[in-house]
This record gives sequence, structure tokens and C-alpha cells, in this order.
Amino acid sequence: MPIRIPDSLPATDVLESENIFVMTEFRAMHQDIRPLKLVLLNLMPTKIVTETQIMRKLSNTPLQIEIDLMQTASYTSKNVSAQHLDTFYTTFDDIKDERFDGMIITGAPVELLDFESVDYWDELTQIMAWSTTNVHSTLHICWGAQAGIYHHYGIPKYELPAKLSGVFEHEVVKPSSPLVRGFNDFFLAPHSRFTEVHAADIEAHPDLELIAVSDEAGVYIAKSTDSRNFFVFGHPEYDADTLKREYDRDAAKGLGTPVPQHYFPDDDPSQEPHATWRAHAQLLYTNWLNYYVYQTTPYDLARVGSEDDNGPDDRNADARA
Repeated sequence: MPIRIPDSLPATDVLESENIFVMTEFRAMHQDIRPLKLVLLNLMPTKIVTETQIMRKLSNTPLQIEIDLMQTASYTSKNVSAQHLDTFYTTFDDIKDERFDGMIITGAPVELLDFESVDYWDELTQIMAWSTTNVHSTLHICWGAQAGIYHHYGIPKYELPAKLSGVFEHEVVKPSSPLVRGFNDFFLAPHSRFTEVHAADIEAHPDLELIAVSDEAGVYIAKSTDSRNFFVFGHPEYDADTLKREYDRDAAKGLGTPVPQHYFPDDDPSQEPHATWRAHAQLLYTNWLNYYVYQTTPYDLARVGSEDDNGPDDRNADARA
């Protein structure tokens, strides 16, 4: 089934050129089916790249998905045209009275700042608080995961001695979770960050559980026990060349950023990298959408967050509510 996005969004042509099933708004209006309603809070400066990467992962499922793109009102990205933002993006004030089946909060290049020092922190905390009553299940990515697990559960982040960048092996530590259904016991995923959360802090919290970790990269996936909040501390949505582009950018600035680990063939940045994480990345998004959004969200969106919304816990993740 397709992903439903505005006809003129730049991602449309890219996804269609990759043989991804994209449904136009006109065609979707003539189907008698309720699509999943998702909101993507895009905090990345390269918004078009990020929205395309994430939509690519959302599209390869048997579900029709309607996506609203949201930006912060308290900070406007300088790396994308105002026309693009005005045409395709909304703000929290525009949607705060709506309800959504799912929400995705992206990362942002602000890791070395204290959370409270981020320009839009107050607005972000308002949005995250709103998600507890207006969103069935929320997926947080990279810095968005660090911000979400700090806001909701008080888990701090810690600065690393150097940037963690590369593709690392991870182990599934809770194989019974539907989120990792179909995963290999060990799998690869990319990371790109300056800070981390500690597994011990998550394990000590009664409302959180670890799903996948890495000996080298630390925590990769954690979730709340009620399955309302998911935290992915890497970048499963990254394209094959994203880490290369980040490394080339930093090298051109003379930042002394280390070569991404286990990424370039023979660790040689002059060689073209290959994506070795794509299948598991797709499965992660598909499992979240299927087991924790589609199969458990109320058919009537007005029930999301109400007493009738039992939530997407693992016990009912195999039967649509």
C-alpha cells in the first residue's frame, strides 16, 4: 500500500523514481478507507533530505498513511526555502486540537547544548506533553530520542569524548518485542552523535526497557513499557552516503572529525560506502507502524488519548483494537 503525501512535495518525484508506491491526494480521496494519520516533527536543518528519508521508510508497508509535516514556530530553519516551509509545513498551534495515530520526532544538531538551552526547548516540551493525550504512539530519533527520554522519564544524556560516527553491530536484547520481530539476533545500524544515554539508567527505570544495544555504540533502541514512546538513538533512516556527506562537510571545515567506523570499505574515505543496514531499518519502521500504531489505534481518532484508548502495549500488539 502507498504513502499519501501532497502531490507537489519534492519527495514525491524522488520516491516515485525509486519505484516506491506514492498515492496522490486526489486518488486517496476516492478510497473508502481511513489512512493512518501521522505527524512528523522535523527538527533537522536539511528538512527535504530528512523528510524524504523517513517517508521512504514509511512507504513500504501495506498501509495508507497521511502525513502532516510540522516545524517549530520558535525557530525557523535557514537551510530550506521559506516557500517550502510555508507550502508543506505546519506549526503546533495549527494542529494542537487534532489527534494522531502516530508521531515521529527527528534528531537535531544541538546535542552539545543543555536541553534547556535549545532555542525551541519550551515549545518542544509543550509538543511532547501534548503527545501524551493526542498521539497514540510516538517514535523519537537520535537527539529527539535523547530529548524525549529526558522529558518523559528524566534520563540524562552524557557527552562523549569524541563524535560517535559509523555503522555498528547491535544485539537484540528483548527478542519477544514485536518491534524487532523478524530481526536477526545481531544487525547493523548507523550512528552519528556527540552524546549518549546509559543503559544502566534505562534499566533502573521501572517504566522503560531496553530492546537493542551495541558493545561499541551503546543503547540503540529503548521503549516505554506501555509502548506509547519509542526511542531510537541512531539513524536507521540514513541513506548510504549520509555519513560520507557529514564526514566530508566536517573535514572541509577542519573539525578533525574521525572517519566513520566500519563504514567505508577498508576504512578508506576515498572509497564509496555501501548501505548495510537498510533491511533492518525498514523492518523497524514497518513493525512500529503495524504493531504499535495500526493494530492498536482506535478507528475513531477522537478516542486517541481518551479512556477508551487502551494504548499500544505488547499484549495487544497482535490484534487491532
